[in-house]
Amino acid sequence: MISIAVLAGGQSKRMGQDKAFLEVGGQPVIERVLNCVGPLTDDLFISTNSPEKYEAYGLRMVDDIYPDKAALGGLYTAIHAAQHNHVLVVACDMPFLKADLLRYLIDLAGSADVIAPVINPPQPETMHAVYSKACLKPIETRLLQNKLKIIGFFEDVAVRYIEAADIAAFDPHFHAFINMNTPADWVRVQTIAEQQF
Repeated sequence: MISIAVLAGGQSKRMGQDKAFLEVGGQPVIERVLNCVGPLTDDLFISTNSPEKYEAYGLRMVDDIYPDKAALGGLYTAIHAAQHNHVLVVACDMPFLKADLLRYLIDLAGSADVIAPVINPPQPETMHAVYSKACLKPIETRLLQNKLKIIGFFEDVAVRYIEAADIAAFDPHFHAFINMNTPADWVRVQTIAEQQF
């Protein structure tokens, strides 16, 4: 069993409103995410600096151990807070997560310190990946040096990259990796949601 962390620490500046609660297919995107990942773990939690927003979901919440360290700080907190040795990390604004694909990544957890899909090489999908506790020290070293590039620590751990062809077996259009940062993204997501229903 592994833990699952939903990162909800972003400020949604480009969106202009809290993207976690924007509706997709008639449901807030955060609820779509939680409903997808909930059955996959016995340790589901939200990494957020605004816990009051998520109290209604009755989940454990953690705030950043190292504040103001961007996504890398949120990732460190998620790995640190996980009750299991491995944690699947997803973002709160990914409305089309696919449980079968996530199970595939989870099943590979023991094969490396990081299990990361690569849809658009060479950039891995860091907010749709599995991490082990072995990542903590390399990440912390970079946080303390204010080196916040999220994949910077990959050179110090064992990484298994999952190629697009393997992902396509579960998600041929790669919709699971779509997130929402701008109003234009939200419009695109609504269009995709309408096509799915």
